[in-house]
Parts: sequence; C-alpha cells; structure tokens
Amino acid sequence: MKKCVILVAMMFSGILVAQEVKPELEAVGNKVKATYYHENGKVQQEGFFKDGKLDGVWVSYDEKGNKVAVGEYTDGLKTGKWIFFNENSLCEVAYENSKVSSVKNLQKNALANRN
Repeated sequence: MKKCVILVAMMFSGILVAQEVKPELEAVGNKVKATYYHENGKVQQEGFFKDGKLDGVWVSYDEKGNKVAVGEYTDGLKTGKWIFFNENSLCEVAYENSKVSSVKNLQKNALANRN
C-alpha cells in the first residue's frame, strides 16, 4: 500500500512541474481537452477541464508512452476508482471527494481475467 500511495503522489505532481513542451488545449463542447507532454514529446497526461476545474477521465503516461494511471475528476475532485500501473501489479485506489477511501493491490493477470 505504501508503494501505491507514493506512486499516486508522484503521478499527479508532474502536472505542477514546469515543462518545456507546451500543452495542447482544445475546446470540445463545454469542456477543454488538455494534453501535456514529456520533454521527449510523448504524451504525459491528457484529460478535460470544465469551468477551469479538472473534470472527467484523466490518463497519465511515462516517458516511454506506457500508461501509468487512469482516474476521474468531478468538478475538480478525484472520484471513483483510479488504477495505477507498474511493472508487476496494479493498484486500485477509490476516492470520495478527493480523499482515499480504499486501496487494493491487484495482479495484472487478475484484472485481465475480469475483462
């Protein structure tokens, strides 16, 4: 669980770090789609803003383009189940109003069998 919490903190602190590659912003209906990039040009994070707040599904990637996190925001707050990926396992973190309500460590093959 400790590894998962550290991973969560690392994944979404990256959005606050100054970056050389400018993000792309695109109006999509009543939202703005934002795509942030690593210095190597690969996508770092992508998701939506609504009324200036994070809203909808956000996906984060490492510098090689591998998915490292998928989660959802509602009106700027983390909500629902977020999945954090690493080499050997998955971590599922449930949020209610941006507060962690539960953490589960999952095996990658167990998740594949559920789909």
